[in-house]
Amino acid sequence: MTAATLEIHLTDDDLTAALRSDARTGLTATPKWLPPKWFYDARGSELFELITELPEYYPTRTERALLERVVGEIARTAQAEVLVELGAGSAAKTRLLLSALSAEGPLKTYVPQDVSATALRAAADEIAAEFPALAVHGVVSDFTATLDNLPRGGRRMIAFLGGTIGNLVPAERAEFLAGIHAVLEPGEQLLLGAGLVIDPAVLVPAYDDAAGVTAEFNRNVLRVLNSRLNADFDPEKFAHIALWDTENEWIEMRLEATEAMTVAIRDLDLTVDFAAGEQMRTEISAKFRREGLETELDAAGFATERVWTDPDSRFALVLAERR
Repeated sequence: MTAATLEIHLTDDDLTAALRSDARTGLTATPKWLPPKWFYDARGSELFELITELPEYYPTRTERALLERVVGEIARTAQAEVLVELGAGSAAKTRLLLSALSAEGPLKTYVPQDVSATALRAAADEIAAEFPALAVHGVVSDFTATLDNLPRGGRRMIAFLGGTIGNLVPAERAEFLAGIHAVLEPGEQLLLGAGLVIDPAVLVPAYDDAAGVTAEFNRNVLRVLNSRLNADFDPEKFAHIALWDTENEWIEMRLEATEAMTVAIRDLDLTVDFAAGEQMRTEISAKFRREGLETELDAAGFATERVWTDPDSRFALVLAERR
């Protein structure tokens, strides 16, 4: 077995600088907003793992079941020599892809990418032990800004699973897909996991569970600001809101101030006023229609090869080739 290697393009100082910038920009905007990536400190990651096990939260188990069903077709079509996974995390679902691609023969290298060096090191070492014939080359970076740091060479497939593409607004998605197109060579591929538009009666509870786990996850962004920027938010004074935006076809998560308050973010020398009932957006989770996905991919320079959906048409896996 060859030991996994780790290439670091994002340090804790870089993350702190990005958080400072996002907090200042978002908290002084009208209406206020914060990016969803700041949910994820250690506690936020634990809460999200709990969310994926909730009865209301269908996306994770639906995508995994779909991947289990079609992974052989993906591997035979892709014939990838290098699998790059953006936002790899624990690489749980990736093992299905690695097994199938290895069975097809050409896979030589796995490149997991994530913002957390600690999580990535653990995942990379586990994969290297489980797949001793593979070279494992981790990349610590922000996938929205450092795609050009991904290694080149060999026939690559970039996997971006979990429906995370839905956290980007349309302009951000266009920029992101164009960035992937720029780093791939003609004939290389993108495997994209995306949630589909379904009945809001099923969709909304997935982001507003009866046990209140998602509410705690949402409020965790305030705890991150408290711990990393010396802010004095009282998370319990913010209510969790999840709603379906029919026009944009996305779930929007917000935090609503239950009373008027002034919050100090000391490391930014910033004070922020909240009116009673004022809402701050913390996440969007866009859902897609097949034709819309194909249109966005086409605009970015990709030709859709295959689209697989689950029996209830709640989730899609799209394999697209870079033109």
